[in-house]
Amino acid sequence: QVQPVESGGGLVQVGGSARLTCTVSGNIFSINNMAWYRQAPGNLREWVASWTSGGATNYADSVKGRFTFSRDNAKNTMYLEMNSLKPEDTAVYYCNAEIRRTAGGRKQWYYGQGTQVTVSS
Repeated sequence: QVQPVESGGGLVQVGGSARLTCTVSGNIFSINNMAWYRQAPGNLREWVASWTSGGATNYADSVKGRFTFSRDNAKNTMYLEMNSLKPEDTAVYYCNAEIRRTAGGRKQWYYGQGTQVTVSS
């Protein structure tokens, strides 16, 4: 079964750092576009960062300059390095991956279950 799995969340102090990891489990052919989203209590889910198959990385204005998206293709893994964390970064963070399961198959988005990040003073 194909499934992105997030890890690395937890309690972090204001101004601190954390790195989230998302690994896609299961047999797949390729991962194309990838993205991180987050959802704070009482808020809608919002886009945080994305990486396109063309190599472009984009960030929401709220995290630009503080968060860095990277990936390890050999490990089917992507990372979100978060620095200078603020209380408003507190949320459940979700990774999404557009996956092609077989060489001739169609691409489909898969979603992780999320990992909690709490930024506290």
